[in-house]
Amino acid sequence: MEQKKVPVLFFMGTRRLKEMQFILRRETFGYPVCIDEKDSLNKLNHFSSDLMFQTFLLDKDNKVLAIGNPIHNPKVKELYLKIIQGEKIGSINESNVLNTMVDIDTTAASLGDFAWQEERKATFILKNMGNKPLFISDVTTSCGCTSVDYSKEPVNPSDSMRLHVIYKADHPGYFSKMITVYCNADASPIRLKISGNAK
Repeated sequence: MEQKKVPVLFFMGTRRLKEMQFILRRETFGYPVCIDEKDSLNKLNHFSSDLMFQTFLLDKDNKVLAIGNPIHNPKVKELYLKIIQGEKIGSINESNVLNTMVDIDTTAASLGDFAWQEERKATFILKNMGNKPLFISDVTTSCGCTSVDYSKEPVNPSDSMRLHVIYKADHPGYFSKMITVYCNADASPIRLKISGNAK
């Protein structure tokens, strides 16, 4: 499998051609890129606006085998690996999953204006409203500038846990970052957002 090459086509849907060229040069991105200024690829294929459904696993004939973002969802990553390795994909027995309910104090936090060299923190409180323990299986962030600190212990019914989200800007500018929490709650995955202006 290591010997094979995987063909990748990069399509960037943006009307800001100069800005995209600047970013690609700044990041020393050395691969061919198609700049789709008219968003033609999206219009032709009717892609979902949800980031979670904008990644596809294709077979050798370019037929879609699975849809989902393996970076943001560990279950999708597991599914992709099983398909790639040729494993049989069976249905999940939902009765074996002990789900609970969770209440969140807020799903979005504004960090306001601050000097871009400063580190900023937001705290989200998750309360277990069900009658089974709450387990966090994974937490993913939309970029490396965001990290999350939380207890790995199960949360008993009626108890709460704190998710501490830490943001450290790479450069000045407005930001909006997504944090995705995977757990055994009916509402999983839970999407949280932080935003602000690093000056």
